[in-house]
Parts: sequence; C-alpha cells; structure tokens
Amino acid sequence: MENKGKIGVTTENIFPVIKQFLYSDHEIFLRELVANAVDASQKMKALALSGEFTGDLGEIKVVIELNEADKTLKIKDNGIGMTEEEVDKYINQIAFSSAGEFLEKYKDQIGSIIGHFGLGFYSAFMVSEKVTIETLSWKEGAKAVKWSCDGSPEYSLEECDKADRGTVITLYLDADSTEFASKGRIQQLLDKYCKFMPVPVVFGKEQEWKDGKYEDTDKDNVINKIEPIWTKAPSSLTDEDYMKFYKSLYPMEDEPMFHIHLNVDYPFNLTGVLYFPKLKERMAVDKHKIQLYCNQMFVTDHVDNIVPDFLTLLHGVIDSPDIPLNVSRSYLQSDANVKKISTYITKKVADRLEDIFKNEREKYESKWDNLKLFIEYGMLTDEKFGERGLGFTLLKNTDGKYFSLEDYRKAIETEQTDKDKKVVYLYATNVEAQYPYIERAKNKGYDVLLLDCELDSHFVNLLEQKLSDSRFARVDSDSIDKLIPKEDKLEPELSEEKKKELSELFKSVLPEGNDYQVEAQNLGENAEPILITQSEFMRRYREMSALNGGLNFYGELPQAYNIIVNMENPLIQKVVEANDKESPLLRQLTDLALLSNGMLKGKALADFIARSQELLK
Repeated sequence: MENKGKIGVTTENIFPVIKQFLYSDHEIFLRELVANAVDASQKMKALALSGEFTGDLGEIKVVIELNEADKTLKIKDNGIGMTEEEVDKYINQIAFSSAGEFLEKYKDQIGSIIGHFGLGFYSAFMVSEKVTIETLSWKEGAKAVKWSCDGSPEYSLEECDKADRGTVITLYLDADSTEFASKGRIQQLLDKYCKFMPVPVVFGKEQEWKDGKYEDTDKDNVINKIEPIWTKAPSSLTDEDYMKFYKSLYPMEDEPMFHIHLNVDYPFNLTGVLYFPKLKERMAVDKHKIQLYCNQMFVTDHVDNIVPDFLTLLHGVIDSPDIPLNVSRSYLQSDANVKKISTYITKKVADRLEDIFKNEREKYESKWDNLKLFIEYGMLTDEKFGERGLGFTLLKNTDGKYFSLEDYRKAIETEQTDKDKKVVYLYATNVEAQYPYIERAKNKGYDVLLLDCELDSHFVNLLEQKLSDSRFARVDSDSIDKLIPKEDKLEPELSEEKKKELSELFKSVLPEGNDYQVEAQNLGENAEPILITQSEFMRRYREMSALNGGLNFYGELPQAYNIIVNMENPLIQKVVEANDKESPLLRQLTDLALLSNGMLKGKALADFIARSQELLK
C-alpha cells in the first residue's frame, strides 16, 4: 500500500538544509551518495563480523550505472538496506543520521562511518528533478520499499519487488545538470573522490582495443584499484612502496626527497603520508598538493586550515575522521582538534628532519639546497618549528661546504670576531657577481656563506635574533676592514671643503639616477682605488619589502651606493691632486669600479672599451 506524506523539516533542522549552497560544487553529490553506499556496505561487513548476520554476505561492492540516453544515474549497493520505518526515520526526517547510532552499537567491528550529518543524500537534488530509492533491509522478513520525491517536501513510499539486499538510488538528472549524463564526467568524478574508498566501486566494464576501437570486456571497471598505503603499518612498507604511491598521486612530478608516515590514534585519529618534493623554481611552488581524506573519501586539497602554511609546500595525503567539516565536507571549521592535529604534523615533520640530520648527514647535505626554502619558510612563520629548526639548519659556504649552526660558529669565531666581540657572518648572494669581494674576504682568512634563497634577507634577521653576539653582513656592503673591524682605524683627515670637493669630483663621472655617498677611507696603498658598496640595512630591507609584495617606502627611494675612495692608493692621490673632472684617469678608475659591480652598460661601457684601447697603445 502506497503511503504519501511530507518530509519532516523542523525549525531545528531546517538550517542545514537551507545551507546546502555551502557545497562548493554540485559535483560532490556523487561523492556523498557513494559515501553513503560505502557506509551501508561497511555496516553489512560489521554485522557479519559480529555474528549478527549469518547469511551469504556475497561480493560487497558499490556499482554506478549511467544511462546517457535517459539521463539517469544509479548508485547501487548490497549493504544493509532499509526497512520502511528506517526510510521514514532517516530519509523523511532530514538531518537525522543513522551513522552515530550504528557506530555506537558496532564500534568494535567497524572503525568509522563516513556520514555524520544525514544530509549527503539530499545533495542528489542539486542535480536531479526526481530521485527514487529502492531498498531491501538485511533483516529477516523485511519487505522491499520504494521512496520517490521530485524535490518538493512531498514524497511517496510503497512496497516494491526488489529481491536482493541493499539499496538502489536513481537520479533523474535535470536540464541544468546534463554534464553528469556523460560517461567521461562520471569517470572523472569517481577517480577524484573514490579512488581510495575501502569498498570496491564499479563503473561499467574494463575496455580493450579490438578491431580499431575500444570494446567492453566481461571484467568490472573497479575505480579504486590503488590500495592506500597510509592504512598499513610503516614496518610493512618499503621505500619502493612509498615511491609507487607517490607516482600514482603525482605521475608528472620528479621523485620526492623523502617521506613521513603519519599514524596516531590518540588523542585524535590521523593517518597519512607526506612527501618532501623537489622545489624546482624556489618560490614558484604549488601549495595545494596535500589531499585531505575522511575515512578514505577525498574531501579537499585545500588544507590551509589544518596544517601551518609552510607545510602546504609538501605533497601527500592526510586522512582523519576527527577533522570537523560542515555539511558539505568542503570547508573546515577551526576547533581544538584541528589545532592539535596541526601541532602533531609540525612535530612529526621536525622529528623526521632532525632524524635525517643526525643519522644520515651526507644524505641531508645532498638535499639541503632543495630543503632550504621549506625550512626557512617554516622557521620564519611557525615559532615552534623555528626553535626546532635551529638544530637542523645548515649553512653552505661559497666553497660548497655545509655546516651546522654550531659547527660554523666554532669555525669562524676566532678570525671573524670584531672589536665589539660580535661574530660576523659574511655572506654573498651571487658568487660570480660578488667574486672580487669574496676574494678580498678570503685573502683576510675569512669564510663567506652563500645565501641565495629568496627568503634569506628575512632569514638572516631571524638568525641575528637567535644567535647571540652575532651579526650578518653581505660581503659587498663595505670594505672588508669595516665589515669586521678589529680596531679603530685612522680615517683620512679631510676638511669639510675637501670632502665636498671629493664628492663632487667622483659624482661627476658616476651614472645618473642613483644616490651616491662618497666616502674617503684608508684601505692601504695596494688595495683597490675605488670600492662600490651598498648599505646592508637599506639593501636588506629593500629585498624584504619586495618579497612581501611591494617595495613600500624603501622602493620609493633611488638605489643607494657607497663610493669608497681609497686615499692611500697612489692612483687616487694623483686624481685628487689634479681635481680634474675631465681626467681620463678619474673616469677610467671609476669605470673599473662600476664594471666590477656590473653597473657599466650601454654607451658608458663602449666608451670605457675605447678608452682602454687608447691607453694600451
């Protein structure tokens, strides 16, 4: 006998129904319906394991059937099914989910149930003008029933002739959703959302090439062929297993450097595998390569609210039933569990890096150039990781040798401690461009670091805060004796008038458009006549501002250079005595300094070459 009625929507549960627009894409209807079918299948397995069901379990699977001509889509399972009373309770009373009741009763037989909200089924109406349910409960003596609804609050419920246990949901796609009547589109969605489901999901038949075309075989096309390694014990897996899984997720990516297997069941449940990718273009990285799953069902690849920002540079999978989701499973709600999970993942990453640093140092050094950006980013943005990172940060010098922070300080502190008892860390950002300055430092017995990462201007600020009695100075930011002053050095004694004359003399032959500060120093008669440097403070903060998305105040200023004139050099003494702005020697010495800094270009460079040829005659 057919029953008719209205779907129970009360003031208490109408809100989540109204909020169904929170589903980020209509495509998730298939994910929700397959998830429900998987739940029903898992429940059936649990009943058999508990001994409550003793009949023929059969081959548990979920089958998707598409009729492109009729624009209908069926989701079929041979799970527990429903009685008429259960349909009335769980379908007609919106947002009353059966998952919680069942999980409590059979918690020892089944790990978890995907559905939490009882709204997944109603996502079908986002794409359908009509939906039917044909279902037969596993319970002895149950009768099959058919539920039908056209999207209004009215439904019909009657007995039907379904003979096998389980549920068939049929979607009659509406005119705006014909894209889902395409075999290719359904295959794409199943591959996206269901490839790791714990129950076989079947869509059509496997095909083979025959007589110039693809033809169906007798073998089911099982979507979820790949067994997720994160559900296995790490001790049972090899490096090859992890690499194979990575290639299944990212077939076009280079091999990762190493991985971390996550596995915790208290105080929350979390499993997964994270990989450290090779960062090819430094900051040009894709930050949406971690996939979030809920009991092996894909949820999203935007995990910004689960893991700290720097960890989004990693690749891999996180699976947790304890991450709270709204009804769409597409947006994360911030709560204590999420914060605990974030802290745990950060700690596991730091533990892994520390382990490799201590026990596989050679391997760690070989991968440092690719790891450096990730670790610096983490230390700059996450305080706890920043503290841990000090223990596994490496410094690389211009000779390609790697040091821990502790070892490097021991190596340089004898020679590179200045008169104020501060250890000075000299560094270059480009070995070729700064070669003369690096050589001057080495000739003094100093070592020079190579800091060529986009974040290094920020990172040296952090290190200056963390490392006691120390400072960082780029090797071309001043004369070497001023970078690491050992004693108060006698400066040239010049009157204000002479200083002005000197400044005007050299500015007259310098390229326009920059700001120059001419400074007289005593560098020794055999040292270069002219050095061109940039203020460590100004240059560092220009770089930091540029990296933050705009130069701001510092970007509005012209490039500033210090023109250091070595008053003890005999050639400079000749130039100063002559005080002639047209002097070829003045221009030649200045051009040599500009050339050394890569600042001599265009006509000025051509004139320099011609002048040099004349001088050689």
